[in-house]
Amino acid sequence: MESRWQDSQADEYVKKYAQQGVPEELALRVYTSRLIGADDSLVLHGGGNTSVKGRARDPLGAEVDVLYVKGSGWDLATIEPQGFPAVRLEPLLGLRQVAGMSDEEMVNVLRTNLLDASAPNPSVEALLHAFLPHRFVDHTHADAILALVDQPDPEARCREAFGDRLAVLEFVFPGFPLAGRTMEAFERNPEVEGIVLLKHGLFTFGDTARESYERMIRHVARAAEALQAGGRDTSPKKVFARASGPALHEPGPDELACVAQVLRGALATRNNNAAGGWNRMVLHHRTSEAIRGFVDGGQLADYSRRGVVTPDHIIRTKNLPLLLPPLPDSLDGPALEKFAAGVREGVAGYARDYESYFQAGVKHSQAKGSRVEYRMLDPLPRVLLLPGAGVFTAARDEKSARIAGDLYEHTVSIIAGAEALGKYTPLEPVELFEMEYWSLEQAKLGKSSPPPLAGHVVLVTGAASGIGKATARAFAARGAHLALLDMNGELLEQTAAELRAAKGLNNSVLALACDVTSRADVARAFRDVSLRFGGVDIVVSNAGRVWQGTMADVDEAALRESFELNFFAHQHLAAEAVRVFRRQGTGGQLLFNASKSAFNPGPDMGPYTLAKAAVVALMKQYAVEQGGAGVRSNAINADRIPTALFGEGVLEQRAAKRGVSVEEYLSGNLLGRMVRAEDVAEAFVMLALSERTTGTVLPVDGGNIAAAPR
Repeated sequence: MESRWQDSQADEYVKKYAQQGVPEELALRVYTSRLIGADDSLVLHGGGNTSVKGRARDPLGAEVDVLYVKGSGWDLATIEPQGFPAVRLEPLLGLRQVAGMSDEEMVNVLRTNLLDASAPNPSVEALLHAFLPHRFVDHTHADAILALVDQPDPEARCREAFGDRLAVLEFVFPGFPLAGRTMEAFERNPEVEGIVLLKHGLFTFGDTARESYERMIRHVARAAEALQAGGRDTSPKKVFARASGPALHEPGPDELACVAQVLRGALATRNNNAAGGWNRMVLHHRTSEAIRGFVDGGQLADYSRRGVVTPDHIIRTKNLPLLLPPLPDSLDGPALEKFAAGVREGVAGYARDYESYFQAGVKHSQAKGSRVEYRMLDPLPRVLLLPGAGVFTAARDEKSARIAGDLYEHTVSIIAGAEALGKYTPLEPVELFEMEYWSLEQAKLGKSSPPPLAGHVVLVTGAASGIGKATARAFAARGAHLALLDMNGELLEQTAAELRAAKGLNNSVLALACDVTSRADVARAFRDVSLRFGGVDIVVSNAGRVWQGTMADVDEAALRESFELNFFAHQHLAAEAVRVFRRQGTGGQLLFNASKSAFNPGPDMGPYTLAKAAVVALMKQYAVEQGGAGVRSNAINADRIPTALFGEGVLEQRAAKRGVSVEEYLSGNLLGRMVRAEDVAEAFVMLALSERTTGTVLPVDGGNIAAAPR
């Protein structure tokens, strides 16, 4: 590991931020913070923190000493000056004389001393940064440091690697206790360049941004050298001996998608107040040579289940992963059910063990005098290990699942390094409990509710424009993850990009060019969606097009074309969806875009009308056959929506047949108002959230008694 400091870059930061009134020391603090954040072997996803001491003007114009320290919610890789809230330094230094302080009291002191009340909360380790006399302080959870300190004899390992250049401190819970103990360690040897916090990470400091940063890089490099001393190979493939016995089955993409659906179903929990009656998660899968070396190891049940490499990871990954049963050579029929049963049993056992861990943690905390009223978090695993396949991570959204995946991928290399050096030995569970159940986080529980379709995956066909596009946006607004299908791949990608960029829509969007009249294309699409998100919960079968002609004179080829898109495509989607629903075992929803013409046919619309009438019957048949499995099936009958369905002059032709203008035709309903694609989209969402409704047809046509279903 080498320093990435460049004088020219540092000067650019100083000049750039000077134009915004940012002092030089803060500009350099931003620069070196970003250097640290850009290296994922140092910090990941908001981890670590940095600070600089300087001067700033308070609201009355007086110059005061301040601590600029990383604020909550900021990532070092992208941090800006406003990510370092300024806190009055003098009151913080006065806390050195205080014997004890709760987390809530500490946060209150930090917030009441902010120069800007709207600034983010300062880091929980702000007092540590304040107490140290150095101008710049850096903190990371570097992989090499963690491998070195997660040992049964970490202090001796650190002495050997760093000599007396770093102070070594037993693990202390972050916040006020850590700040005090850190200063005691520093004052015993004020010449040190940093402090190693065992089982946690490294602090370095200096009088300049460059000095503090390069001390960090130098000591992390020394830790890496210690791990590899004597030519030691720390790659997981070399460290972990493969399991003996028959070769592990390595699933192909179709099998992996099937596995994901089973896992995702096992992680869903019943909740009558949630959409579909289930709380759901999104899955993320990853594999690599290193990950395979780890999960295929014969002693996986030992080294993977000793605990997290640093307490900071526990919120994302929980303390322990779930080890999945081995895959059978085939996932057909009984073999799949046996595997699924093993997965469900494993998840249930994990939940029981987690509850025991929770009770032990509460008892331990209460014995230490804690008065927190603990509420147990959900007991489900966030990391699932499958020999032969890799790592699955789970969360209520894809971003969080991917973050957990990143953390665990680094966990793999950290544990390998620790095992190569000695024996991986993290903190005990009772100590980790305090991090997972930090009182400030417990206080937030129940104060916010996730959107109604959080954790749900919605697949929409014909999604590039019109009703499909509006429907995608409506489901995204309720928190759903989206899989968008359309024949027009270029237009579809534009729609997906718009949704990804839309303000307030933070959902993941997968765009797949797909011909829904092809069973193979549809099966491939469901596979790809499952590989991305773990499965599917709601299918909006929307794609369609108008074919016209009198039935006595219709071209049979045109009639068959209409049925391929306007009927058989719906059947392809529904049949494949039900296969996924069965593997998940948690029900699901089929939503069809039918047509008012199924009840109120118009002249020369037979090729379209007959297919749409069949779709209504198809919807009812699925409602009858799949209701017992918790699958709901419903349809929308929309009419006269100005979309591409009426392209190529169809809209004008329909208006001319009635002797009216296009505008009169579109508003020719009981309400006298044109119906928009957004109205249909909201109706689809309403049906999705109507927990006791199946087998129904909902008109969205502004009122047409002749087309009203009976």
